[in-house]
Amino acid sequence: MRAAAAALLLVAAPLSAMNRLAGEKSPYLLQHADNPVDWLPWGPEAFAKAKAEGKPVFLSIGYSTCHWCHVMERESFEDPAAAAALNASFVPVKVDREERPDVDNLYMSAANAAGWGGGWPLNLFLTPELKPFYGGTYFPPEPRWGRPSFTQVLGRVAELWSTDRKALEGDAGRLADALAEHGSGPGERAKPLAGWPGALVAELKTVFDEANGGFGGAPKFPMPPNLEFLLAEHGRTGDKTAADLARRTLLAMGRGGVYDQLGGGFHRYSVDAAWRVPHFEKMLYDQAQLVGPLLDAHRASRDPELSRLARETLDAMLRDLGRPGGGFYSAEDADSLPAGASTDSHKAEGAFYVWTEAELRSALGAGADAFLFRYGVEPGGNAPDDPHGEFAGKNVLYAAHTLEDTAKRFKLTQGEARRSLDASRKALLDLRGRRPRPHRDEKVLASWNGLALSALAKGWQSLEDKRYLAAAEETARFLRGALWVPESKRLKRRWAGGEAAVDGLAEDYAFLAQGLLDLYEASFDPAWLEWAVELTEALEARHADGKGGYAQAPKDGGGDLFARLGADHDGAEPSGASVAALNLLRLSQLVERPAWRAAAEKVLEAHGGTLRESPRALPLMMAAWARALDKPRQVVVAGELSDPATREFLRLVHSKPRPPLALLVVEPGPKRDRLVKLNPLLRGMGPLKGKPTAYICVNFACELPTSDLDTARRLLDKETP
Repeated sequence: MRAAAAALLLVAAPLSAMNRLAGEKSPYLLQHADNPVDWLPWGPEAFAKAKAEGKPVFLSIGYSTCHWCHVMERESFEDPAAAAALNASFVPVKVDREERPDVDNLYMSAANAAGWGGGWPLNLFLTPELKPFYGGTYFPPEPRWGRPSFTQVLGRVAELWSTDRKALEGDAGRLADALAEHGSGPGERAKPLAGWPGALVAELKTVFDEANGGFGGAPKFPMPPNLEFLLAEHGRTGDKTAADLARRTLLAMGRGGVYDQLGGGFHRYSVDAAWRVPHFEKMLYDQAQLVGPLLDAHRASRDPELSRLARETLDAMLRDLGRPGGGFYSAEDADSLPAGASTDSHKAEGAFYVWTEAELRSALGAGADAFLFRYGVEPGGNAPDDPHGEFAGKNVLYAAHTLEDTAKRFKLTQGEARRSLDASRKALLDLRGRRPRPHRDEKVLASWNGLALSALAKGWQSLEDKRYLAAAEETARFLRGALWVPESKRLKRRWAGGEAAVDGLAEDYAFLAQGLLDLYEASFDPAWLEWAVELTEALEARHADGKGGYAQAPKDGGGDLFARLGADHDGAEPSGASVAALNLLRLSQLVERPAWRAAAEKVLEAHGGTLRESPRALPLMMAAWARALDKPRQVVVAGELSDPATREFLRLVHSKPRPPLALLVVEPGPKRDRLVKLNPLLRGMGPLKGKPTAYICVNFACELPTSDLDTARRLLDKETP
């Protein structure tokens, strides 16, 4: 009977038909719009269908640059038999985890709690009330690696739903209740202690990979929150160990294949411990988050390699992910068509990035030997740790030898070697640009663009390249016009295809507010500070629970979720709660809002149990706690931004590691009036005798103002560890 129904369904729905994802804007959902699976987007239509038909929901979560999502689509979701089985017994629903990280967070938490495994694609079976009762990640098309095939799983779940539905619903209800209870608050409250940041530095040192940099073994992720914490702790206390762990990690990453040696920027992670063989996705959030630590590490060490990596990463972000008119796209795929392949060929991971020795020799001619030596190229390929054998005979470029060793090997001066290698890199980058490019996910996310604002602002502060400030301001203007609803003071999360959609989540408000604070401290336009205040007010009103926790989904949204989980883990991206705590501390110094410092302290105490028991789960929250330990510091420069003396004061503040401080510029005219409205304590601060003047303050108790750069330097150094 079931086989006959499946055959009828296939006749009624030819493979060329588009399913109901065709009207969506998400690049990931659109990738599945021509599957024979009768996909529905997450929403009321799917939920109503499941209840009306009494069928379980098959929920599949992924994102458009996910390698194994592509594999499962090709093997199963494009397969007529698998699609027929899925359509017959389930309501299939697709979710883009980048559009709806709150949905992903909830169901990933369920999968991990139940022991089904975590990762993407995430495939779960839900009751019509959207409570999960079974799931997993990738299901193969036939039994493999001790796993049943996808169609076997579908058949068994359909059978159990038919014969033992009440038991499945009971299991789902218990799991949902446990998750709802877990999500009701951030955990045990505890007042953080002064020694905790130093203890976290020591703990990170115990898991530091002395040979390769980074923390732990393979696979190895960049984990920017760890690096931000370590460098903030160095700036605050002068802890050389903290700076050394971060510096060595960043330099090791920059030498590895996880860094794009031709085009700049970082791939998502390394499959090996030595950063040699990457998973080739490029995510906006990685590029954006790593710029700040690179620049902080450069300030601490003056190693020019770190500033080079920061500049190349910013340039790659602008070139490959920048959107004309402002804003940044989300990611580039790991997979692409091999050069010369037909358009109906299967894409291969890393095809855009890897090289044979013969290709390199043909392209570089006389410069090939030095380049091949420097970047570890081998005749038979150099990726022995490739777990799937996808790069057989190919080379992942990595800095196998130093510039100095390359110069000595080929009897060149270092200048000659550098020029030769730079010319080779440029030639190969041009050649690579003619290959089929990886798919680019062209949606703009508020949260990740907030991180990009921070990167660009910090790039301008440290590198003084006007392109970065111009791009930051253009991006902020685009986001305000495209995603901000001023009448309701609401933020939309996603812009794609001319449409803004999805209610903003906690991280959208927090990350964008942080980016605007960094942009203010680069451009000193009060408009960005004003918007950061509005976003923080909206975050507190819609996401804060009043006890120091933040739900990812807004209070007046998330009705399609059986639990509103908190944003309380610093992983590949920071948590909304950690960034919110830092924002509240910064804003309490930038504007006259003493209540916001108290709110920040409440957040820290609410997460105190985690900071004490599992500090590596919240390194950025620990950085917020460390900032709260110190007396609030401000530097106020009164003068025209166009005056070279004003720029010299700002350059002084940005030139070396310092304890956390708030930086403000009071310019004459309307900007001054807007700034004073935000912070009346600035009212009496102006230039002395018509000269730009620095006020160096602790909790707005200021030293005598000075127009002398050397005096300002001495006062700042007095406050530096």
